[in-house]
Amino acid sequence: MTLAQRTLGTRSPLTVSALGLGCMGMSEFYGDTDRASGIATIRRALDIGVSFFDTADMYGPFVNEELVGEAIAGRRDEVVLATKFGNERLADGTRLGINGTPEYVRSACDASLTRLGVDHIDLYYQHRVDKSVPIEDTVGAMAELVQAGKVRHLGMSEASASTIRRAHAVHPITAVQTEYSLFTRDLEETVLPTLRELGIGLVPYSPLGRGLLTGAIAHESELAATDSRRTSYFPRFQGEALATNLELVQRIGTIADRLNCTPGQLALAWVLAQGDDIAPIPGTKRVPYLEENVSALDVQVTQDVLNELESAVPAGAVAGARYGDMSSIDE
Repeated sequence: MTLAQRTLGTRSPLTVSALGLGCMGMSEFYGDTDRASGIATIRRALDIGVSFFDTADMYGPFVNEELVGEAIAGRRDEVVLATKFGNERLADGTRLGINGTPEYVRSACDASLTRLGVDHIDLYYQHRVDKSVPIEDTVGAMAELVQAGKVRHLGMSEASASTIRRAHAVHPITAVQTEYSLFTRDLEETVLPTLRELGIGLVPYSPLGRGLLTGAIAHESELAATDSRRTSYFPRFQGEALATNLELVQRIGTIADRLNCTPGQLALAWVLAQGDDIAPIPGTKRVPYLEENVSALDVQVTQDVLNELESAVPAGAVAGARYGDMSSIDE
């Protein structure tokens, strides 16, 4: 089975399935994890035409790459594999900070290749910008990985417009990954115009607002005790902010009902409609949610529907910052 395809980047183009799969939650952050369920979800994604998979060394830490590697074993030629470096952690989960030194770039890539069980990474992102290291030095080291055949394409994550411009001058950047959804639209001001000026694709993570836009979360108590969304690190899930945001989700649900789709499918359809240079990566660890997300590609949204959605959920209407601590975000 083949899904619709999209091409990220123009100077170093990469063709991916129009909808990818974020694998983070299979190993950490969103409550209980089940390795077997994660592997089954990845394999089902391949069966229904999803080719674009996103992981990172810090998820787990480390074990998510191993999970993805096991799931795609024997099917590497069907996969566009993306992973990330830069959020340095120890095996016990201790966070050491953001590291963009050339030495770390090289060692992190080799470690990821080993855990994934592959000889190259299709899209290698700097996960967060190390503000203590010139971006030219970090991307220069990443470019060496391309020359060595270990990496095919380069990406940035949560980088500012000025940093993206400087990085792209060193080596073509194929894609920038950042949060983008009906609830998070700040990149539209400077980042998205810069991407389009330079011919760089956009890979939105959390296009479902970390599950909030699906309508499946009515109260924070429904989340597992180990779910990080219950903490102050995610203000949009707390108290009055959550109540305000659920009212916005109800408005989306009303429109979705009329279109015979779920709120989550409509939210994904909105992201997909923002341009053919965009390939979102909604995350899930369960097959039914994966299948529901992929069906968003069948939701037809006219300009009238898009206008109605933007009236129902105006840019900036969401309550709460996307992170409780935004210090790691490049601005």
